[in-house]
Amino acid sequence: MKISIINGSHRQQGQSLKVAQYMQSRLKVLDLCDEVYLLNMSDQPLPLWEEAIWEQDPVWQQRLAPISEQLKASDALIVIAPEYHGMVPAALKNFFLCFGRQELAHKPALIVAVSSADGGAYPVAELRMSSYKNSRLCYMPEQLIIRNVESVLNKDEKQNNAETDQYFRQRIDWVLPQLQQYSLALKMVRDSGVTDMSDFTNGM
Repeated sequence: MKISIINGSHRQQGQSLKVAQYMQSRLKVLDLCDEVYLLNMSDQPLPLWEEAIWEQDPVWQQRLAPISEQLKASDALIVIAPEYHGMVPAALKNFFLCFGRQELAHKPALIVAVSSADGGAYPVAELRMSSYKNSRLCYMPEQLIIRNVESVLNKDEKQNNAETDQYFRQRIDWVLPQLQQYSLALKMVRDSGVTDMSDFTNGM
């Protein structure tokens, strides 16, 4: 089993990468998958979508093909979305324009919103509303909102709020096995053949 983590933050020193790397480590420690692919949008930004992508433009194909192959080989995704002015970052929205049903269809995804304060709900709502229709990505009912992120999941325990940090670590360990089981279940759905999209390429 392979799980991809998409860090949607633009920032080089953003807290979202810390969250992504922590979840990557827990997937390995808990032995929930064989491989983890981490796509970090801060050091591998994608050019803004344009119609040439649909026209098999060779320049675009060269840019997207390595990432596309990683996503196609994945059984599940973790989508990490920091809250920028109450919104999903532009890089993450652009990700869902560049990759779609060929890479993501009928695969489970866990939303992980990140907030430096008590926010984080708006990115969850935005992703659930607009990012799944044509891609057919299947968001789990569970989600994580890592609030006050500067004070949790730090390697230096002195930087953590002990009670809050323990809560998030326990909740992460609780939800990741669920993602694994959704991965197994939806693989059977994909393998059944009933999800063939040749007649209906876009969602309604």
